[in-house]
Amino acid sequence: MHRRIFAPGALAAASLLLAIPASAASSAPGAPGIGDPYYPYYGNGGYDVSHYDLRLTYRPATDELAGTATVEARTTQDLSSFDLDFLLDVSEVRVNGSKSAFTTSGQHELVITPKSPLAKGTPITVVVRYSGVPSAKSAYGFSTWHRTPDGAVAADEPEAAWWWFPSNDHPLDKATYDVSVAVPDGTQALSNGTLQSSTSKLGWTRYNWRENKPQATYLATLAIGKFDITTGTSEGGVPVINAYSKDLGDNDGAARASVERTGELVDWLSGYFGPYPFGSAGGYVPNTTTGYALETQTRVYYSPKQFANGSNTSVVVHELAHQWYGDDVSLKGWKDIWINEGFARYAQWLWSEHEGEGTTQELAGYVYDSHPADDTFWTVRPGDPGPDDQFDAAVYDRGALAVQALRNEVGDDAFFAILKGWPQEHAYGNASVADFQKYAEQVSGKPLSALFDTWLFQPSKPAVSAARATSPARAAKAAVRPKSWTKIEATNDVHGG
Repeated sequence: MHRRIFAPGALAAASLLLAIPASAASSAPGAPGIGDPYYPYYGNGGYDVSHYDLRLTYRPATDELAGTATVEARTTQDLSSFDLDFLLDVSEVRVNGSKSAFTTSGQHELVITPKSPLAKGTPITVVVRYSGVPSAKSAYGFSTWHRTPDGAVAADEPEAAWWWFPSNDHPLDKATYDVSVAVPDGTQALSNGTLQSSTSKLGWTRYNWRENKPQATYLATLAIGKFDITTGTSEGGVPVINAYSKDLGDNDGAARASVERTGELVDWLSGYFGPYPFGSAGGYVPNTTTGYALETQTRVYYSPKQFANGSNTSVVVHELAHQWYGDDVSLKGWKDIWINEGFARYAQWLWSEHEGEGTTQELAGYVYDSHPADDTFWTVRPGDPGPDDQFDAAVYDRGALAVQALRNEVGDDAFFAILKGWPQEHAYGNASVADFQKYAEQVSGKPLSALFDTWLFQPSKPAVSAARATSPARAAKAAVRPKSWTKIEATNDVHGG
């Protein structure tokens, strides 16, 4: 038993403490990172976003962007302050209607201190007014804002949002989006989802886009320029919106011959992965100098260079496969990148087989034989490659080998049940490699830890017998390159410069 001793003034002090909300006494700043070891300062702690409402105005001639972002969220701890990831110049911040103090920190942190501490579980509306020239901003020595002759594009991985809207920039915090963009008449603005409306007034046209399914921040895209836009509906009923810069030159025909097959390929992929998870599909090809494509949700970004050697439906298959593997089911941490890239690459192998240009087994054998045991290819571990090798070719190719090894181990019936069931098991959420292994074991009824360890985590070439990746009859022969390989290999650079 403890004696209660009141010193002079202690009672008054106790009364004062009672007057302070418990949340204020226990509140602390939200972490400047969400906790991903690959990117310690990406994302933020202390809150969870449910919706972004972005109202923007853009001037293509000067690359000036002005906007108001309204972020709907809920606190996950008692907060004295919190961060958003952002680079442009902020003029005002309000939290639940009250003006709030703000400053910047580190390479890309906007630090907001609300008028009063926020208790855990509090719904918050954060309004950020901002402006700037995105192409003039950089962080960590790079920019993901790409200028074009008639506008600009925001599309990159693992980050792209900082240059055009404040966010909790990590796939763990997915949200829905309304993106409204005003541009000079004659210029178009594209984003994710469906076009709700467009209106013209006093020389400006405002486009209102909506993505009503949860979306990771790096999958949000903005494209401004002069486009030829095509619309249609796939046989399966999916609305398709594609767009092509009007100055693609010699690459225009091949780009259209590839991207205009989006509806057909969405329906074909649905046969393997289940119903298409979003309200629209499509892609756009702006006149950029980049060399990669990106699975921006519902509206895939393609570089013109993807079509410099003619049409390439294989890259379209790759990016559309991501709509299930990467967009619908997003990774928990960037170390889980194999779930995105291994399966998108395997979709290309399935397409190769469909086109009669090499079976999945032939492609697996070719990849396996093409890399001797001392090749650094085998030192990359697709199940946790590290930030420097996150988009290494081995994540794609050895990643697809792992998928084929799984198929050989569990048999086609269980394999295709896994392939189709996984996007439904974690629809619109996040999952890890460990989650996938557990699911595959549940569906197949087989222990798979040794197989996953061999193909995803060991920094060495697996033995041929590990999963029958190549047939004994041809193990000693020179590798035969499948007809589809050139176009598949081109996709190795989809995230390169």
